[in-house]
Amino acid sequence: MVNSPADELGKVQSAILDLVVAIPESTEQPVELPAVRAQAIARDAARKTSLIAASMALPPGILGWLTVLPELLGVWKVQAQMVADIASVYGKKSQLGREQMLYCLFKHVAAQLFRDVIVRVGERAVVQQTTYKMLQSITQQLGLALSKTLLKRSASRFVPFLGAATVGAYAYFDTLQVAKNATELFERATVIDEIKR
Repeated sequence: MVNSPADELGKVQSAILDLVVAIPESTEQPVELPAVRAQAIARDAARKTSLIAASMALPPGILGWLTVLPELLGVWKVQAQMVADIASVYGKKSQLGREQMLYCLFKHVAAQLFRDVIVRVGERAVVQQTTYKMLQSITQQLGLALSKTLLKRSASRFVPFLGAATVGAYAYFDTLQVAKNATELFERATVIDEIKR
């Protein structure tokens, strides 16, 4: 039985929420040249996500369509670990919260969703902490934006090898974009604006 688009959208929203609520641990340590180490982490993660995406895109037709969500989840987990590792090399491990994770992972997909969450002010980034309800609202909007990507990716499943290469390349460059988001954020001094109650 194939799930309805609403079911798939709900799964995507739930996966995004789960991803940003549970920040991965990092074994990386702060380094003297964090940008150099961040680039190495990014390239390694990009290769991993490319391999995950391309291999999940190999099954043709309907079977391939069923691998879209597991592929996204696998790619996002590698990217989340990469963001945690980049935060660590910049010495910002303790400042990595759900807002920063969400921003790094998805800013390049839907930048307008984050205009009130993280604001660049000169050399600083001001992070507005969010309530869980606000976080749910952002993930719902992200889920809608990402559903378009899901449709495009599922269409490539009908062209087995070329589709797999395309999906792998997309994952590679998407991961490098996430790394760029993270590096730009963690290079700045960060101010956390507490939730007003």
